[in-house]
Amino acid sequence: MNSSQKKTSTGAESIHWDLSDLYPSSDTQTLRDDKKKVIELAGHFGESYRGRIKALSPAEFAEAMTKYEEILQILGKIGSFSYLGWSVNTEDAALGKMLQEANELGSEVSQKLVFFDVEWLKVDEEKASVLIGSEELIKWKHYLRVSRQYKEHTLSEEAEQVMSAKNVTGRAAWNRYFDETLGAARFDYDGEKLTEQEVLSKLHNPGREIRKRAHESLTRGFREHSRTLTYIFNTILADKYSNDKLRKYKTWISGRNLSNQIDDDTVDALINAVTARYGLVQRYYSLKKKLLQHDELFDYDRYAPVAKTTKTVQWNEARNMVLEAYGDFHPEMKAITERFFNENWIDAAIKPGKRGGAYSASTVTSVHPYIFMNYDGQLRDVQTLAHELGHGVHQYLSGKQGELQSSTPLTTAETASVFGEMLVFNKLMEEIDDPSEKLGLLISKIDDTIATVFRQVSMNRFENLIHNARRETGELTTEHFSEFWYQTQKELYGDSITLTEEYRLWWCYIPHFLHTPGYVYAYAFGELLVLALYDVYQKSEKNEFSEKYMKLLEAGGSDWPHNLVAKLNLDITRPDFWENGLNLFENMVKEAEKLAASL
Repeated sequence: MNSSQKKTSTGAESIHWDLSDLYPSSDTQTLRDDKKKVIELAGHFGESYRGRIKALSPAEFAEAMTKYEEILQILGKIGSFSYLGWSVNTEDAALGKMLQEANELGSEVSQKLVFFDVEWLKVDEEKASVLIGSEELIKWKHYLRVSRQYKEHTLSEEAEQVMSAKNVTGRAAWNRYFDETLGAARFDYDGEKLTEQEVLSKLHNPGREIRKRAHESLTRGFREHSRTLTYIFNTILADKYSNDKLRKYKTWISGRNLSNQIDDDTVDALINAVTARYGLVQRYYSLKKKLLQHDELFDYDRYAPVAKTTKTVQWNEARNMVLEAYGDFHPEMKAITERFFNENWIDAAIKPGKRGGAYSASTVTSVHPYIFMNYDGQLRDVQTLAHELGHGVHQYLSGKQGELQSSTPLTTAETASVFGEMLVFNKLMEEIDDPSEKLGLLISKIDDTIATVFRQVSMNRFENLIHNARRETGELTTEHFSEFWYQTQKELYGDSITLTEEYRLWWCYIPHFLHTPGYVYAYAFGELLVLALYDVYQKSEKNEFSEKYMKLLEAGGSDWPHNLVAKLNLDITRPDFWENGLNLFENMVKEAEKLAASL
């Protein structure tokens, strides 16, 4: 019997989303009408306001903002529907065509609207200040404040139009090619052709030989595609460099920090704090080596469960775990989450052609978010479900801020997702009496925290090297990328993990490097912030904290991140802020050591 025949059903095989809240189908008249309508509205917007922005009164500016949001909402519906449909079947040429048409439509509309941003940034500071402070524009106050930060980095209208037009055949096209390449890739595992996601899942298997074979299978596949993936990486790095030069960003990460509404010093403080505590990771793996009873740990052993057997968590069981944990925290959080399950806002089935990973798509504020994941029935999949539903609740609640202020910077965007994970994890820990089971769950959580904090920062260090090297020395070879990867991973794991030669190539499948350059430190930011938040929660009056927390989610992107978090008695601008979260992580390692000793 082969491994696919042995595969246990999880109940998620039939969990597919219903996108009809966006559009009934890809050939519906409503979709065709909206594509036509959004072009017409963008044209009328230009006719009404081009050359007039600096002369608008607050009331007239508010009317323009309302029309602008309407256009963005229609465009967002079209783009969301196209991307979500393609995500679950990247091998379908018709869906790829629909996605490309949506991208081209987005570029066309963007070119018609770009004058609005350009002219707004040319408004003198005194007039801009009056507009931002006016009662009529209070709904968009923070958006208008933040947008002024881009004054030095915005080009002329004609140049911005060209940038938008070329993106469709530039970075966006290369990202789609990357996703389709890995979506179509099949990895040979014990004579079967499996998807990337199916083989990656085996790295969490309790059987060491299974993990080793999965590692070898993935490496063979990555090697087969390495020339293509190396070229894609080089092209996107070069594209970002040329854009950064045109926009006068000082470093490769400056644009990302600006969009995250965070200063370079705060990011540097986070990176330095985490890298200075790499020793905690190495200390933990020394413990894990003893628990697994191995003389040496290899890179494919990092996520090995301590328990020798792993129970398949059925989809309905996972659903109940999340709903109970969310309901214990706040009834509204549970009520919103139930809608994701009951109204088919989740796609969880693993199937060929579906892209890997997980995300929550906010879509547009007039609809609702959708959750995308690949559910395989492992405990970490329950945590992934909790994570993405945390995003979903956040996006649902922040919708009341409108199209321009509902989204949060990437840094605080991870707060609700990681907090959701913590709620589920701590509920499970409270319900377990068996010390060995408690240790197994704690080890799993520490593994996840290392992946979220320390590994993401090590990946930021890898990005730093490849962006700077591409700018200084030109095109990089596969070996260059692999050496930078090996170097930054070695710094993280030290002698606690033996990195195989094959692992050198494992930079090539990580989509964040390409889709959102500079993103990865946001995970560490979110995890450490949540550890501190959860500490406050445990020491506070529960109802009072949960009400404040829900207000934080509702606020979306309507204020600076440090102001929003300050309402929960935390100051992320303090240089030593990150030490608190790192100390709390160290306490988790100490608890694991104590439990292990008692057993």
